[in-house]
Amino acid sequence: MNDSKTIAAISTAQGEGGIGVIRISGSEAVAVADRVFQNINNRSLTEMRGYTAAFGKIISGGEELDEAVALVFRAPHSYTGEDVVELSCHGGVYITQQVLRAVFEAGAAPAEAGEFTKRAFLNGKMDLTEAESVIDIISAKSRSAARAAMSVKDGALRRRITKIKDDLLSLTAHLSAWADYPEEDIAEVTDEEIISVCTASERELESLLSTYDSGQAVKEGIDAVIAGRPNVGKSTLMNLLSGSEKSIVTEIPGTTRDVVEDTVLAGDVLLRLSDTAGLRDTDDTVEKIGVDRAKKRLEQCALLLAVFDNSRALEDFDFRLLETAKNVPSIAVINKTDLPNRADIDNILNYIDNIVYVSAQTGEGKDELIKAIARLAGTDSLNPSEGILSNERQRADVAAALAAVKEAKGALEMGLTFDAVTVTLEDAVSALLEMTGEKTSDEVLDRVFHNFCVGK
Repeated sequence: MNDSKTIAAISTAQGEGGIGVIRISGSEAVAVADRVFQNINNRSLTEMRGYTAAFGKIISGGEELDEAVALVFRAPHSYTGEDVVELSCHGGVYITQQVLRAVFEAGAAPAEAGEFTKRAFLNGKMDLTEAESVIDIISAKSRSAARAAMSVKDGALRRRITKIKDDLLSLTAHLSAWADYPEEDIAEVTDEEIISVCTASERELESLLSTYDSGQAVKEGIDAVIAGRPNVGKSTLMNLLSGSEKSIVTEIPGTTRDVVEDTVLAGDVLLRLSDTAGLRDTDDTVEKIGVDRAKKRLEQCALLLAVFDNSRALEDFDFRLLETAKNVPSIAVINKTDLPNRADIDNILNYIDNIVYVSAQTGEGKDELIKAIARLAGTDSLNPSEGILSNERQRADVAAALAAVKEAKGALEMGLTFDAVTVTLEDAVSALLEMTGEKTSDEVLDRVFHNFCVGK
């Protein structure tokens, strides 16, 4: 990336809206904006201080394109750490594109995907985990996902990593100094000191790793399947969780003949939920296809909501479903609790530990089901404000650091020299530096920012 370029892009979503924002960043940002923006009081933007605004018009080729507000930010006190001007014009695809074209003609270059945030990172405005959180904030689909991303953006994850990294760096520096300068009066490093630091780091790294799966449940969601034999109330449960009539509900067995899908927010857990055809033997060609698809979904799902009719004894397909439930995370949903109990609950408990009683028709038991989903997803004990791992790159770096710390402890216990211990501890520090971006390659940076939208 050529950082000397002044770049520009539309930073608001494409489409009709109240305003459209064109962001310009770089050493020539104010000069470029001055070439297209005519202040209503004829004052140049170059005369304005940072964090000030002016009202005027966008002029290109002598033609007035639109009215606009120009916001001026001076380096280093801006999002990118460079001079930045944001032109807020009327929203709309045509107008914003015309204003952007005028900015390009005035000397700016098109921004690449994520280039504004990349410059913020390179200029020391944020570390790499904070930069990654920006896209998570934009794509957040729930309150918890937004809260988790904002906490990382505010430095919660960086602070956790920095504490571990600093402890390991202090230990490696002490080991190196003691080994390299034996003639100096440097305190000897003890086995107990190394074990103490490694154990504390190991514990914190394991705690961080434990946030990954539950964090993904909050951020990306879980592939969940509602399954059961016909007329146990699967479609009614689907409608209850989705809050709309997604599935057709009748008393006729086999009404649901294909997989019905929806994205549902169950408390803080995003479910990519599938309502499947009732499991039974059938001669109906179309229904059989639906049953086969249901069985395939059962094999692939990350969460099974196995539905049973409280008012009927367990049948053959109930037991087949219970056998499947042993192989995937499952919740037994005992539906129709408003009717007399005839289902063998003890038999269900032999296969599934998590059991919830609901009446999908009335909504009774919905809150208990949501709590059970949270327990299984691990989000009930998740505190997003503490800083959690949000992507595979971060997880891999923490896992590498943890493996290196364990190797250092193992080397010490095997009686190897402190040199061997120091090498593995340096590997742990290196992995954490890569995670925060203090030590990273252009390839990693390109991979991080390529998923960003152009205006961010």
